Amino acid sequence: MVEGLLQRGFETTIFHSGTHEVPLPEEVRHIHGDPHFPETIAKALGGSEFDVVIAQYGRLRHITNYFNGRTGHMVAVGGAMTPLAPRFDPRWGAMGRPAIVREDQRPLIATESDGKLGYRIAEAAEQFLAAGQSGAFDATYIAYPTLYGPRQPGSPEWAIVRRILDGRRQIIVPDAGLRLESRAFVRNVGLAPLAAIDNQSMAAGKSYVVTDNDIYTVRQRIEFIAQYMDVEVEFVDMPFDIATPAHPLYRSGPEHRATRGDAIREELGYCERFDTATGIAQTVDWLRSATAREIDELESQLGDSFDYDFEDVLIDSWRRMMGVLPRSADSDYRYSHVYRHPTKPGEAWRRA
Repeated sequence: MVEGLLQRGFETTIFHSGTHEVPLPEEVRHIHGDPHFPETIAKALGGSEFDVVIAQYGRLRHITNYFNGRTGHMVAVGGAMTPLAPRFDPRWGAMGRPAIVREDQRPLIATESDGKLGYRIAEAAEQFLAAGQSGAFDATYIAYPTLYGPRQPGSPEWAIVRRILDGRRQIIVPDAGLRLESRAFVRNVGLAPLAAIDNQSMAAGKSYVVTDNDIYTVRQRIEFIAQYMDVEVEFVDMPFDIATPAHPLYRSGPEHRATRGDAIREELGYCERFDTATGIAQTVDWLRSATAREIDELESQLGDSFDYDFEDVLIDSWRRMMGVLPRSADSDYRYSHVYRHPTKPGEAWRRA
């Protein structure tokens, strides 16, 4: 994103804590401070004004208030799925929340009791867009799904990569790994705020979702990681409630977390540079080369115990239980095509 701003001729400043420095061109100015509190924001920025602000860190409600009248265009980044209304909220309709959410059907959490973090994200997004409508600045809101890629905090991919590096070949997956989840590669999503900046008049007052164009299951992602690391793994399928060692990989329950992100492509011309396979490969490469300090921090964020002794006991217990479960007459059920394929005129349908 910084590279894109420099290419567009912007004098670029980054405001961050300074905890995770990365190599950037010398002309990029750094302001170190805490963007989570009104007093620390004001102290660090000291009344500064900017043509464009990209707010993707800290507390948006405080950053919105600070930059009221201090910027011409503010692009704010938030979460795509966390602030959505619970799956049985009546606003979704009689069927509940669909597996893949449309951009024109995104009711947000309305009460804090349905999820404090999601409620705060929704509240901050609404406050931000209202500030834009009041004339504080041109406001563009961009919602990200779960991200993956180099330096991504709490990378769920590490739950698989480390197990493979540690010699594990049995991978516990909940519900056959068929959960759908929208993801986005970090080296792609940085292009989304740039697309909003390039199209300020079109993007003003709008809210967009940005995701990878393709949605894959958790199982497909694990299969690709194993293939890329040149190993074969065995999937051990269990119900989500039993498959506790895999919960850090899922992060937030067994439900699908998928959404479309078409408007930003159609209106602002957003387009990925990297496909999903390339993105996962670069993620694996970075994880394998990360420093011990980076891995320690990542594992603390991920919360995976990597307790292989327990996993072995769980797998053994699960297989013994499966071996004694009764089998019904339908256990060997096979689908039969429901349209007639007669071998002679007038022959009725029959099960093959």
